[in-house]
Amino acid sequence: MTAQAAARPPKGTAPPLTGVALYAAAILIGLGNFLVVLDTTIANVSVPTIAGSLGVSATQGTWVITSYAVAEAITVPLTGWLAKKFGAQQTFIACYLGFAAVQLLCGMAGSLGTLLGMRVLLGLVGGPIMPLSQMLLLRIFPKEKATLATVIWAMTTLVGPVAGPILGGIICDNYGWQWIFLIKVPVAACAGFALMTLMRGQPDPKSEAFIDKVGLALLIIWVGALQIMLDEGRNHDWFASAEIRTLGIVAAIGFASFLIWELTEKNPIVDLKIFRHRGFVGAALTYAVGYGAFFASIVILPLWMQQNMGYTATWAGYATGIMGILAVLSAPLVGKAVETIDARLIVCLGILGLGAMMVWRMWEFNSEVTFLQMAWPTLVTGVFMVMFFVPVTGLAMASVDHEEQANAAGLSNFMRTLAGAFATSLIQSGWSNATRLNQTEIAGAMTNGRHVLDMADGLGVDHNVSTHLLTYTVEGQSVMLATLDMFGVIAICLGVAATIIWLVPKPKGPIDTSGTH
Repeated sequence: MTAQAAARPPKGTAPPLTGVALYAAAILIGLGNFLVVLDTTIANVSVPTIAGSLGVSATQGTWVITSYAVAEAITVPLTGWLAKKFGAQQTFIACYLGFAAVQLLCGMAGSLGTLLGMRVLLGLVGGPIMPLSQMLLLRIFPKEKATLATVIWAMTTLVGPVAGPILGGIICDNYGWQWIFLIKVPVAACAGFALMTLMRGQPDPKSEAFIDKVGLALLIIWVGALQIMLDEGRNHDWFASAEIRTLGIVAAIGFASFLIWELTEKNPIVDLKIFRHRGFVGAALTYAVGYGAFFASIVILPLWMQQNMGYTATWAGYATGIMGILAVLSAPLVGKAVETIDARLIVCLGILGLGAMMVWRMWEFNSEVTFLQMAWPTLVTGVFMVMFFVPVTGLAMASVDHEEQANAAGLSNFMRTLAGAFATSLIQSGWSNATRLNQTEIAGAMTNGRHVLDMADGLGVDHNVSTHLLTYTVEGQSVMLATLDMFGVIAICLGVAATIIWLVPKPKGPIDTSGTH
């Protein structure tokens, strides 16, 4: 066989992508990842508007965030099976087009129940896109350009969460909340069909694939029961309610059964044996705790700004998304630093920096805080966010055997996504409880409250108006203090995460900051 013949692609397959076609395919694959990551935060600033439009409380409105995150987390362990069974390329394109179709259904939803159902479906079809985009980018680029592939993926992953609040705010205020979903329909549909055309005939290997049906069922049961318990607990006085007790028991039994089954199953859906690596445990826990705390902060901040500070969704989005400026600028510098500096130290300093920004907010924020005073800590957060996110997944991958890296990537992403969903529910519950507690304490400390009302009556102010104004002032201060309390809790959680990272053994050499293998 001649060298020319050997280089020729197998019969029935197209030659490898090159030139404009290669970069076009890379952009389309990266766009799919961007859209999925964008969806984790684009609804954050729109929650009050969505809740008001559908006639539900803002607390119930946050289910729009958690339902998507939980569904996305559940599909992460399924990605490997889907890629083997149907081919990574075919699965990715099907999910891409499915993502467009379900976005349309989300935008057409007329009730909270319908919207939540569509958000769950959106998480299910969107979940595989993020890991498969990594795989496909590395597949279509030649080995000598693998770094470029990981840069494209990393940038779309980084920019998505910070662009979400800004785009969500602008779209929600100017066009209606439905358009935060509808605007992505033509983008995802056109990109999906274009990618299908470009990738036609490219190798898409398939193999025999086994799915752990029992493990998957147990995973859905315990994760679903736990998330519903966290979402609904504050509305039913927690374990004073039979419904919440039942959900807690189901979650506990389901989790225990899941652990036992997965540890004894020959082909588990989640390979728990990977937790034998101390480095992976430390890195994955750091990722989960740190991300959960960080995500809680970007959920509560826009809610407080809109509900209690009178900001529009657009300006709440600006105040949240401004962190993207320094995040993008500092990403290459952090990537270089990891090559020469202990990655654990960079992660630790990044998390401590995020915690310091929470403490800054605790000391500087009050009911008179200006936009610029709120924006400064958020802007600086971008640098620390990159210091945390860029090296931590590389540390997790460097801690396991080469053949376990795919499972490690899936499991660490599963833990991260689930932590974000759980943190959203917990921060809402803590915020609500702290508000009630602060309101009781302020009311009890107002020994001259009756005197103030009597003075207002004497000045001819309507008694109902003066009572309303006093109540409004007390409630506003209660929420303000509760928000500061939550920043304190988040700072403590970040401090814990900064400690956990030192469980990871010192890397023997430079780590792969892309987290892809």
